[in-house]
Amino acid sequence: MIGSRNRFRHDGHLLNKLRYTLDTQADSHLKSIKRHCRQETETADLAKRLGSVVAHFLADATSPEQHINIALEGNLGAGKTAFARYLIQGLGYTGKVKSPTYSLCESYPIVCGEQTMHAFHFDLYRMRTPLEWQEAGLAEHFDELGICLIEWPEKAEGTLPQLDLQIAITTGQLETERQFELKALSDLGLSLLTQLQGDLP
Repeated sequence: MIGSRNRFRHDGHLLNKLRYTLDTQADSHLKSIKRHCRQETETADLAKRLGSVVAHFLADATSPEQHINIALEGNLGAGKTAFARYLIQGLGYTGKVKSPTYSLCESYPIVCGEQTMHAFHFDLYRMRTPLEWQEAGLAEHFDELGICLIEWPEKAEGTLPQLDLQIAITTGQLETERQFELKALSDLGLSLLTQLQGDLP
């Protein structure tokens, strides 16, 4: 069931020629996007466009607690960290984006309009217990203006806050080939997908 959150403003513009499949609910609201990327440049474009959508939403945020949580799922080597890196670049960050595999979480300052927020990139793969992310003092990151990108969310075993988007990544036959399914898990996630749909070629 789609959770309740503040809706993201969008103009409802829909492009007719899309290279992905749409799954719709009975009320015609977009629930998921499937996209096949054959080259890494296409993966980068998808992630950066999503980052841009998120940046515009956060720039217009009226609450200092406005926040977006995105889960990144896929097998080892699927490209979760690369997708997160491109998404953070799409937010406007120009520095080096490191893997949080050993640090559990990396933080990146982002300027969106007149707002300054943070992108928090989690990798929970090496957690020994489901609550280790809380014991490390990282829970507060989910309560401030910004975005949390979580790799291996299943390691937290249901202890994470409400997720807005789930991005499942699977590999293809080619080394650079990836299949993406972006699924809305909240009203906010639904609005972000709708905006992304209108922004893709």
